[in-house]
Amino acid sequence: MSDSHDRGLLPGLMLAVAGSIAFSGKAIIVKLAYRYGVDAVTLIMYRMLFALPIFALMAWWAGRGKPALSGRDWLGVLGLGVSGYYLSSFLDFAGLQYISAAFERLILYLNPTLVMLLGWLLYRKTFGRAQLAGMAISYCGVVLVFGHEVRVQGGQAALGALLVFGSAVSYAVYLVYSGQLVKRLGSLRLVGLATTVACLCCLLQFALLRPWSMAAAVAPQVVWLSVLNATLCTAVPVLLVMMAIERIGPALSAQTGMVGPLSTILMGVLILGEPFTAWIAAGTVFVITGIFVFSRAKS
Repeated sequence: MSDSHDRGLLPGLMLAVAGSIAFSGKAIIVKLAYRYGVDAVTLIMYRMLFALPIFALMAWWAGRGKPALSGRDWLGVLGLGVSGYYLSSFLDFAGLQYISAAFERLILYLNPTLVMLLGWLLYRKTFGRAQLAGMAISYCGVVLVFGHEVRVQGGQAALGALLVFGSAVSYAVYLVYSGQLVKRLGSLRLVGLATTVACLCCLLQFALLRPWSMAAAVAPQVVWLSVLNATLCTAVPVLLVMMAIERIGPALSAQTGMVGPLSTILMGVLILGEPFTAWIAAGTVFVITGIFVFSRAKS
Protein backbone atom coordinates (compact mmCIF):
# COMPACT_ATOMS: atom_id res chain seq x y z
CA MET A 1 0.00 0.00 0.00
CA SER A 2 2.75 2.39 1.00
CA ASP A 3 4.92 1.35 -1.95
CA SER A 4 2.11 1.94 -4.43
CA HIS A 5 1.41 5.31 -2.85
CA ASP A 6 5.08 6.27 -3.09
CA ARG A 7 5.19 5.22 -6.73
CA GLY A 8 2.18 7.42 -7.46
CA LEU A 9 3.57 10.39 -5.55
CA LEU A 10 6.09 11.63 -8.11
CA PRO A 11 3.77 11.31 -11.14
CA GLY A 12 1.03 13.02 -9.13
CA LEU A 13 3.29 15.90 -8.16
CA MET A 14 4.48 16.26 -11.75
CA LEU A 15 0.89 16.40 -13.00
CA ALA A 16 -0.03 19.03 -10.38
CA VAL A 17 3.02 21.16 -11.18
CA ALA A 18 2.40 20.89 -14.93
CA GLY A 19 -1.23 21.88 -14.44
CA SER A 20 -0.26 24.88 -12.32
CA ILE A 21 2.31 26.08 -14.88
CA ALA A 22 -0.09 25.57 -17.81
CA PHE A 23 -2.85 27.49 -16.07
CA SER A 24 -0.41 30.29 -15.22
CA GLY A 25 0.33 30.73 -18.92
CA LYS A 26 -3.18 32.11 -19.43
CA ALA A 27 -2.21 35.59 -18.24
CA ILE A 28 0.83 35.60 -20.53
CA ILE A 29 -1.26 34.70 -23.59
CA VAL A 30 -3.87 37.31 -22.72
CA LYS A 31 -1.21 40.02 -22.39
CA LEU A 32 0.28 38.97 -25.74
CA ALA A 33 -3.14 39.14 -27.42
CA TYR A 34 -3.79 42.65 -26.09
CA ARG A 35 -0.77 43.82 -28.11
CA TYR A 36 -2.86 43.29 -31.26
CA GLY A 37 -5.54 45.80 -30.25
CA VAL A 38 -8.26 43.35 -29.21
CA ASP A 39 -10.63 44.16 -26.33
CA ALA A 40 -11.60 41.95 -23.38
CA VAL A 41 -15.11 41.11 -24.65
CA THR A 42 -13.79 39.85 -27.99
CA LEU A 43 -10.79 38.07 -26.53
CA ILE A 44 -12.74 36.08 -23.96
CA MET A 45 -15.34 35.23 -26.62
CA TYR A 46 -12.66 33.60 -28.74
CA ARG A 47 -11.20 31.73 -25.79
CA MET A 48 -14.58 30.34 -24.78
CA LEU A 49 -15.59 29.60 -28.39
CA PHE A 50 -12.66 27.23 -28.76
CA ALA A 51 -13.03 25.83 -25.24
CA LEU A 52 -16.78 25.11 -25.61
CA PRO A 53 -16.50 21.79 -27.53
CA ILE A 54 -13.87 20.51 -25.10
CA PHE A 55 -15.92 21.19 -21.97
CA ALA A 56 -19.19 20.04 -23.55
CA LEU A 57 -17.48 16.74 -24.40
CA MET A 58 -16.09 16.58 -20.84
CA ALA A 59 -19.59 17.03 -19.38
CA TRP A 60 -21.02 14.35 -21.68
CA TRP A 61 -18.21 11.90 -20.92
CA ALA A 62 -18.48 12.36 -17.16
CA GLY A 63 -22.28 12.09 -17.27
CA ARG A 64 -22.50 8.78 -19.13
CA GLY A 65 -24.69 6.33 -17.26
CA LYS A 66 -25.36 8.87 -14.51
CA PRO A 67 -28.84 10.07 -13.43
CA ALA A 68 -30.22 13.12 -15.19
CA LEU A 69 -29.88 16.46 -13.41
CA SER A 70 -32.84 17.73 -11.41
CA GLY A 71 -34.17 21.25 -11.80
CA ARG A 72 -32.36 22.22 -8.60
CA ASP A 73 -29.12 20.80 -9.96
CA TRP A 74 -29.46 22.79 -13.18
CA LEU A 75 -30.04 25.99 -11.19
CA GLY A 76 -26.89 25.24 -9.22
CA VAL A 77 -24.88 24.57 -12.39
CA LEU A 78 -26.12 27.82 -13.95
CA GLY A 79 -25.28 29.86 -10.85
CA LEU A 80 -21.84 28.33 -10.44
CA GLY A 81 -21.09 28.63 -14.15
CA VAL A 82 -21.91 32.32 -14.12
CA SER A 83 -20.02 33.06 -10.91
CA GLY A 84 -17.10 30.67 -11.01
CA TYR A 85 -16.18 30.73 -14.67
CA TYR A 86 -17.98 33.46 -16.65
CA LEU A 87 -17.78 36.41 -14.26
CA SER A 88 -14.46 35.35 -12.79
CA SER A 89 -12.87 34.93 -16.23
CA PHE A 90 -14.23 38.16 -17.65
CA LEU A 91 -13.11 40.27 -14.68
CA ASP A 92 -9.68 38.63 -14.88
CA PHE A 93 -9.33 39.37 -18.61
CA ALA A 94 -10.50 42.94 -18.09
CA GLY A 95 -8.07 43.52 -15.22
CA LEU A 96 -5.11 42.23 -17.23
CA GLN A 97 -5.46 45.25 -19.50
CA TYR A 98 -4.13 47.43 -16.65
CA ILE A 99 -1.73 45.36 -14.53
CA SER A 100 1.18 42.97 -15.08
CA ALA A 101 0.71 39.21 -15.38
CA ALA A 102 2.81 38.69 -12.22
CA PHE A 103 0.63 40.98 -10.10
CA GLU A 104 -2.54 39.33 -11.46
CA ARG A 105 -1.32 35.90 -10.41
CA LEU A 106 -0.42 37.10 -6.90
CA ILE A 107 -3.92 38.53 -6.40
CA LEU A 108 -5.55 35.31 -7.58
CA TYR A 109 -3.27 33.35 -5.26
CA LEU A 110 -5.12 34.96 -2.33
CA ASN A 111 -8.12 32.76 -3.15
CA PRO A 112 -7.89 30.46 -0.06
CA THR A 113 -8.14 33.48 2.23
CA LEU A 114 -11.22 34.73 0.37
CA VAL A 115 -12.88 31.32 0.71
CA MET A 116 -12.22 31.46 4.45
CA LEU A 117 -13.57 35.02 4.68
CA LEU A 118 -16.75 33.97 2.89
CA GLY A 119 -17.05 31.04 5.28
CA TRP A 120 -16.82 33.49 8.17
CA LEU A 121 -19.44 35.80 6.65
CA LEU A 122 -21.89 33.08 5.63
CA TYR A 123 -21.37 30.35 8.21
CA ARG A 124 -19.60 32.16 11.05
CA LYS A 125 -16.52 29.94 10.78
CA THR A 126 -13.72 31.13 13.04
CA PHE A 127 -10.10 31.98 12.28
CA GLY A 128 -7.09 30.69 14.15
CA ARG A 129 -4.21 33.01 15.04
CA ALA A 130 -1.91 31.33 12.53
CA GLN A 131 -4.49 31.82 9.78
CA LEU A 132 -4.82 35.51 10.63
CA ALA A 133 -1.03 35.83 10.60
CA GLY A 134 -0.82 34.11 7.22
CA MET A 135 -3.49 36.41 5.80
CA ALA A 136 -1.70 39.50 7.11
CA ILE A 137 1.61 38.40 5.57
CA SER A 138 0.09 37.61 2.18
CA TYR A 139 -1.92 40.83 1.93
CA CYS A 140 1.15 42.86 2.89
CA GLY A 141 2.91 41.24 -0.06
CA VAL A 142 0.11 42.26 -2.42
CA VAL A 143 0.27 45.83 -1.12
CA LEU A 144 4.03 45.89 -1.77
CA VAL A 145 3.61 44.79 -5.39
CA PHE A 146 0.64 47.14 -5.83
CA GLY A 147 2.85 50.08 -4.92
CA HIS A 148 5.29 49.01 -7.63
CA GLU A 149 2.45 48.59 -10.15
CA VAL A 150 1.16 52.11 -9.53
CA ARG A 151 4.61 53.52 -10.26
CA VAL A 152 4.96 51.51 -13.48
CA GLN A 153 1.39 51.35 -14.82
CA GLY A 154 -0.01 54.57 -13.37
CA GLY A 155 -3.42 55.18 -11.85
CA GLN A 156 -5.09 52.45 -13.92
CA ALA A 157 -3.29 49.86 -11.81
CA ALA A 158 -5.91 50.40 -9.09
CA LEU A 159 -8.72 49.59 -11.56
CA GLY A 160 -6.88 46.50 -12.79
CA ALA A 161 -6.23 45.27 -9.25
CA LEU A 162 -9.88 45.81 -8.32
CA LEU A 163 -11.11 43.87 -11.36
CA VAL A 164 -8.78 40.93 -10.73
CA PHE A 165 -9.64 40.93 -7.02
CA GLY A 166 -13.31 40.79 -8.06
CA SER A 167 -12.40 37.79 -10.20
CA ALA A 168 -10.84 36.07 -7.18
CA VAL A 169 -13.92 36.81 -5.05
CA SER A 170 -16.22 35.45 -7.76
CA TYR A 171 -14.26 32.22 -7.97
CA ALA A 172 -14.21 31.95 -4.16
CA VAL A 173 -18.03 32.10 -4.24
CA TYR A 174 -17.95 29.19 -6.68
CA LEU A 175 -15.70 27.16 -4.36
CA VAL A 176 -17.85 27.86 -1.30
CA TYR A 177 -21.13 26.86 -2.93
CA SER A 178 -19.93 24.00 -5.14
CA GLY A 179 -19.42 21.46 -2.36
CA GLN A 180 -22.85 19.81 -2.42
CA LEU A 181 -23.03 19.74 -6.21
CA VAL A 182 -19.58 18.15 -6.43
CA LYS A 183 -20.82 15.34 -4.16
CA ARG A 184 -23.93 14.76 -6.29
CA LEU A 185 -22.50 15.21 -9.78
CA GLY A 186 -18.77 14.58 -9.43
CA SER A 187 -16.06 17.15 -10.01
CA LEU A 188 -15.42 16.42 -13.71
CA ARG A 189 -19.10 16.56 -14.65
CA LEU A 190 -19.68 19.74 -12.67
CA VAL A 191 -16.64 21.47 -14.18
CA GLY A 192 -17.71 20.43 -17.68
CA LEU A 193 -21.26 21.67 -17.23
CA ALA A 194 -20.36 24.90 -15.41
CA THR A 195 -17.68 25.86 -17.93
CA THR A 196 -20.07 25.09 -20.79
CA VAL A 197 -22.50 27.57 -19.23
CA ALA A 198 -19.69 30.12 -18.95
CA CYS A 199 -18.72 29.62 -22.59
CA LEU A 200 -22.30 30.25 -23.72
CA CYS A 201 -22.46 33.37 -21.51
CA CYS A 202 -19.33 34.79 -23.14
CA LEU A 203 -20.70 34.14 -26.63
CA LEU A 204 -24.00 35.78 -25.67
CA GLN A 205 -22.15 38.74 -24.15
CA PHE A 206 -20.27 39.30 -27.39
CA ALA A 207 -23.47 39.02 -29.45
CA LEU A 208 -25.15 41.67 -27.29
CA LEU A 209 -22.22 44.10 -27.04
CA ARG A 210 -20.33 43.77 -30.34
CA PRO A 211 -21.24 43.32 -34.02
CA TRP A 212 -20.29 39.86 -35.31
CA SER A 213 -18.26 41.54 -38.05
CA MET A 214 -15.87 42.63 -35.29
CA ALA A 215 -14.93 38.99 -34.66
CA ALA A 216 -13.58 38.67 -38.18
CA ALA A 217 -11.61 41.91 -37.89
CA VAL A 218 -9.13 40.69 -35.26
CA ALA A 219 -5.54 39.87 -36.14
CA PRO A 220 -4.86 36.20 -36.98
CA GLN A 221 -2.44 36.07 -34.03
CA VAL A 222 -5.36 36.72 -31.66
CA VAL A 223 -7.19 33.67 -33.01
CA TRP A 224 -4.19 31.37 -32.64
CA LEU A 225 -3.39 32.70 -29.18
CA SER A 226 -7.02 32.04 -28.21
CA VAL A 227 -6.77 28.46 -29.46
CA LEU A 228 -3.67 28.03 -27.32
CA ASN A 229 -5.42 29.64 -24.35
CA ALA A 230 -8.50 27.44 -24.69
CA THR A 231 -6.52 24.21 -24.91
CA LEU A 232 -3.15 24.44 -23.20
CA CYS A 233 -4.12 27.00 -20.53
CA THR A 234 -7.79 26.13 -19.91
CA ALA A 235 -8.83 22.55 -20.65
CA VAL A 236 -5.47 20.80 -20.18
CA PRO A 237 -4.79 22.22 -16.67
CA VAL A 238 -8.24 21.10 -15.48
CA LEU A 239 -7.54 17.54 -16.56
CA LEU A 240 -3.96 17.55 -15.21
CA VAL A 241 -5.00 18.80 -11.77
CA MET A 242 -7.87 16.32 -11.54
CA MET A 243 -5.52 13.44 -12.42
CA ALA A 244 -3.10 14.77 -9.79
CA ILE A 245 -5.84 14.87 -7.16
CA GLU A 246 -6.66 11.22 -7.89
CA ARG A 247 -3.04 10.28 -7.18
CA ILE A 248 -1.92 12.55 -4.33
CA GLY A 249 -5.11 14.09 -2.95
CA PRO A 250 -6.43 17.68 -2.97
CA ALA A 251 -4.26 19.02 -0.12
CA LEU A 252 -0.91 18.15 -1.68
CA SER A 253 -2.16 19.16 -5.12
CA ALA A 254 -3.15 22.56 -3.77
CA GLN A 255 0.28 23.08 -2.17
CA THR A 256 1.95 22.71 -5.57
CA GLY A 257 -0.04 25.78 -6.62
CA MET A 258 2.77 27.96 -5.27
CA VAL A 259 4.55 27.13 -8.54
CA GLY A 260 1.91 29.24 -10.31
CA PRO A 261 3.00 32.73 -9.26
CA LEU A 262 6.66 31.87 -9.74
CA SER A 263 6.11 30.51 -13.26
CA THR A 264 3.97 33.51 -14.20
CA ILE A 265 6.68 35.91 -13.04
CA LEU A 266 9.34 33.99 -14.96
CA MET A 267 7.26 33.84 -18.15
CA GLY A 268 6.34 37.51 -17.75
CA VAL A 269 10.00 38.48 -17.64
CA LEU A 270 11.13 36.18 -20.47
CA ILE A 271 8.16 36.49 -22.84
CA LEU A 272 6.56 39.84 -22.06
CA GLY A 273 9.65 41.72 -20.90
CA GLU A 274 7.99 42.69 -17.62
CA PRO A 275 10.38 44.13 -15.01
CA PHE A 276 11.46 42.05 -12.06
CA THR A 277 12.42 44.26 -9.14
CA ALA A 278 13.22 43.82 -5.47
CA TRP A 279 9.66 44.99 -4.67
CA ILE A 280 8.14 42.23 -6.80
CA ALA A 281 10.51 39.65 -5.33
CA ALA A 282 9.72 40.70 -1.76
CA GLY A 283 5.98 40.87 -2.41
CA THR A 284 6.00 37.41 -4.00
CA VAL A 285 7.86 35.92 -1.05
CA PHE A 286 5.37 37.53 1.35
CA VAL A 287 2.33 36.28 -0.57
CA ILE A 288 3.57 32.71 -1.01
CA THR A 289 4.79 32.50 2.59
CA GLY A 290 1.53 33.92 3.92
CA ILE A 291 -0.64 31.50 1.94
CA PHE A 292 1.58 28.60 2.99
CA VAL A 293 1.19 29.55 6.67
CA PHE A 294 -2.55 30.09 6.19
CA SER A 295 -3.07 26.75 4.43
CA ARG A 296 -1.05 24.77 6.96
CA ALA A 297 -2.80 26.29 9.97
CA LYS A 298 -5.78 24.60 11.57
CA SER A 299 -8.96 26.55 12.16
